Amino acid sequence: MEVNSSPGLEGIEGATEIDVAGEMIEFIDRNVMFPELDIRQRLTVAHGYGVCEFPIPGGSEYAEHTIQDSRLREMDVQVLCLTEGESGAVIANPKPTRVLKPGDRLLCFGKLDAMKRLLPEKRQRRKPRLAHEE
Repeated sequence: MEVNSSPGLEGIEGATEIDVAGEMIEFIDRNVMFPELDIRQRLTVAHGYGVCEFPIPGGSEYAEHTIQDSRLREMDVQVLCLTEGESGAVIANPKPTRVLKPGDRLLCFGKLDAMKRLLPEKRQRRKPRLAHEE
């Protein structure tokens, strides 16, 4: 780097054979157009909406049905991503014709109240341990 009253890139561009100014512009363009952001933060801006991940357990009413047949869209819930239970493969923006399998996990955006109803009803809770029980 040089610091002077009339800086230029001719020297460094000649030595490296790299269009430094062009690379800088392309870098800025890529990062302004697609800045890194916290998607959860951006999607929770709307009141009552948020992001939730929930499993498709065996015996679930959603197992062995397509995303379209699950009627999640009618509940104002959009499937953003599906993680396959068997392989762990991540499918971004899965097609509505995708069949849900037991063990799959869905990352969804939508109404928080609707998504809470999608969570398995039987949730194991840890029994509180009182001090006198030790």
